[in-house]
Amino acid sequence: MSYVRKNLRQVEDLAAKHGFGEMQEARFAREALEAEDTGLAYHVVRPGMRLVPDHRHNQAEEIYVVLSGEGRAKLDDEVIELGVMDAIRIAPPVVRGFEAGPSGLELLVFGPHRAGDAEPVQDHWAD
Repeated sequence: MSYVRKNLRQVEDLAAKHGFGEMQEARFAREALEAEDTGLAYHVVRPGMRLVPDHRHNQAEEIYVVLSGEGRAKLDDEVIELGVMDAIRIAPPVVRGFEAGPSGLELLVFGPHRAGDAEPVQDHWAD
């Protein structure tokens, strides 16, 4: 078949599976869509919470699109405000973290699939 259709809300929520369900939803759709090279993630960050884990990549750039809500992104040491339909391209080595505002933050993330390319970063946000 030349296409695969999948509702992103029907993709398994790995955040809930790994004990982060009170903070967020994390649905990675590449396999469900039978994509070979393109990664796609759907994230819902609960109000006032942060998307975990903060991370960087060795090779893959990513594009984040805000579908609803508002919040902030910390990109290395810079914090920027985010709103509906903002799109951000993030280069591989940049450490990225996201924080939801009072109404939460809903994100779509696109990038090439590179197995083992992501590196989690601890203590990225300095409160």
